[in-house]
Amino acid sequence: MTTSLDHPDLESDEARIINEPRLWVQRGWTARVIKNGDDDGWAVEMILDGQPEPALVGPWTMGRDKKNPKPLDSNAFNTLVKTASEVVLRHEQHLQALLHKTITVILNDQPISVALDIVPDEDEPHALLSAHDPDGAQMAQVMVRSDFKLNSASAEAWIASGYSKPK
Repeated sequence: MTTSLDHPDLESDEARIINEPRLWVQRGWTARVIKNGDDDGWAVEMILDGQPEPALVGPWTMGRDKKNPKPLDSNAFNTLVKTASEVVLRHEQHLQALLHKTITVILNDQPISVALDIVPDEDEPHALLSAHDPDGAQMAQVMVRSDFKLNSASAEAWIASGYSKPK
């Protein structure tokens, strides 16, 4: 008989699989059916391993007795994982869009890509302003305030200043 002790890499995967009527833990996700605090119904929360908050909370179906929740099953869990994964992906894409901005300006008939990458550090928030030539080679980079406004005028002024740190 083979146990997870014979294969330490399997131990965490096998130990992490729980398939109970109100709790499923599998593939890095936890689905938990909980009492809906707003009414007499039920809700399900999906938590990605290592995250403190649920990625998704939604209503859950009542069982046949109209008191208890419908038990989780494989199909429901797979659907919940897909939906929660999409929510996490959209959140990451939105965050990336907020933290990274790029514009292109033309200097001497050459496009220069100017990027602003915000670093959301709790102690010292800042941003990195960088310029890249058409081949993608970095021409300059400076640290700026995290609230620096990147637009065509600010990018052109930075380039015209010889890439000195904006005030």
